Amino acid sequence: MLYWLSDILDIRLFQYLTFRAGLAVLISLLITLVFGNKIILLIQKMQIIEKQRKLGLPGEDDKAKTPTMGGIMIILAILVPCLLLADLSNIYIQLLLLTTVFMGLIGFLDDYLKLTKGKDGLLGRYKIFGQVILGAIIGSVMLFNNDVVVRVDKATADEYGYDIIRTVSVERLARNSDGSKSTFQEEMYHVKTTMTNVPFLKGNEFDYKYLLWFLGKNATSWVWIIFIPIIIIIMVNVSNAANLTDGIDGLAAGTSAIIGAVLGLFAYVSGNNFLAEYLGVLYVPDVGEMVVFSSCFLGACIGFLWYNAYPAQVFMGDTGSLALGGIIAALAIMTRKELLIPLLCGIFVVENLSVIMQVSYFKYTRKKTGTGQRIFLMSPLHHHFQKKGMHESKIVARFWIVGVILAVLTIITLKIR
Repeated sequence: MLYWLSDILDIRLFQYLTFRAGLAVLISLLITLVFGNKIILLIQKMQIIEKQRKLGLPGEDDKAKTPTMGGIMIILAILVPCLLLADLSNIYIQLLLLTTVFMGLIGFLDDYLKLTKGKDGLLGRYKIFGQVILGAIIGSVMLFNNDVVVRVDKATADEYGYDIIRTVSVERLARNSDGSKSTFQEEMYHVKTTMTNVPFLKGNEFDYKYLLWFLGKNATSWVWIIFIPIIIIIMVNVSNAANLTDGIDGLAAGTSAIIGAVLGLFAYVSGNNFLAEYLGVLYVPDVGEMVVFSSCFLGACIGFLWYNAYPAQVFMGDTGSLALGGIIAALAIMTRKELLIPLLCGIFVVENLSVIMQVSYFKYTRKKTGTGQRIFLMSPLHHHFQKKGMHESKIVARFWIVGVILAVLTIITLKIR
């Protein structure tokens, strides 16, 4: 809203992406810090209290009366500054707002049923169905909306036969014989493509239609058969992995903040003409606006940590964790860095794998020997370390450190060919 108003009133400051991004962080932080206590008191007054399962973990009884559904705080801290500062006509912003509200509602319904019906909440198949619907929407928009394009040169457009949406003249960098740099104008094309960035390959580019190589020129027409299911798988797995990671104070919020900061950086680079060319990543027109949303996301996660760090005054519940996971998946997909998720979201991946390994091995050994055996003392992995006697604040801090290392490695891989 302020973005449009500044355009009408010719207030140029709000036209600068970096200014709006910085202001977005501050506003989202202020929302959580100023209104956080009021929201927590309201949740307590409504008796929205986390129902703890008896797992035999240290400090379990102390958490018995901690309010939950604090994810409402995170969602508000994302939506309000985004609605104020982002360009709401941008297709990427629209998809991210949809993701935030949609996944937040699924999580809210899950938490509400847990509290009112005394059950395990929304059945897993219904949660997955909602995630599948959202993944299908995002995948379809990425494929068929003409505002979602990638810029390529004439040779690339001709070689791969991409559908050209528009032609633009852009300024590009050139290195002179004496080592100095200069710029020149070149005709480029905005094309519809399922191309994405991936490390270790020449040019750091991979097109999903390569998987349908046997169809020849028809691969472009049928790429939706594999592209949309892949987007759905990413959405389902990342959102559920974030949900599993939210098991001890501050872990999910802190890890999400690290991931969100890196994805915001990717959005800035991918949406900047010179940086994208210099770093050898895809230039995606209009994706830079996602920096504002990423800043809202970062500020909301950090602000929530004020109340969620050990000892937590509030839990985010599925309202927050499913929304965080869905947003991270959407950010990665739209910046065309989704193939980096296993590395960037390594904490989520390991937490998810620990549960899969534990359950699979238990069922396998029970079938073979009659007695189920476990790989970990408890899953997800953070509970394993708790069972070993490590304090949860130390577990969280060490997971954050690993998250930072993975984030740095993710950024470095973009230059590895």
